[in-house]
Amino acid sequence: MNPTRRQFAASLGAVLLLDPGRSLALQAPAGKVVLTLSGRITQPNREDRAEFDMSMLEQLPQHGFVTQTPWYSKPRKFTGPLLRDVLDAAGAQGNTLRAIALNDYKVTLPVEDTQRHDVLLARLLDDQPMAVRDKGPLFIVYPFDAKSELRNALYYSRSAWQLKAIEVL
Repeated sequence: MNPTRRQFAASLGAVLLLDPGRSLALQAPAGKVVLTLSGRITQPNREDRAEFDMSMLEQLPQHGFVTQTPWYSKPRKFTGPLLRDVLDAAGAQGNTLRAIALNDYKVTLPVEDTQRHDVLLARLLDDQPMAVRDKGPLFIVYPFDAKSELRNALYYSRSAWQLKAIEVL
């Protein structure tokens, strides 16, 4: 590699290291699509939408927390990427999200929630993949025990389980 190319490669690497959340292009899913983002996105990987398989979600930074929810009798551990990281990967540019579940349940939530709180797109429950019968394969979960303001019906209603799609409005 000549010095000019080496300098360019080093510069490009430095830029990517300084901004690790920056995505040059969203790869196409290789496996079964588990989540589709549509609407106001700038990084589609299939026509006008961003599709993710489970492997793509696993490659994003993973976070986890244990929290009490109204749906389980005891605190449970949830793990997955932050919802804001998934939105960033798709280049989401809206102010509102419409989450859509496998049974076509729909709920809206403000994008601001994903910035103010570490909202997870949980893919694991107690370190195990979630089956559909266990609210999986994906579940939007707020860190209810981290902030008392989150322990109310408004935020519980925004926690869509069996998530299949998000429309960015």
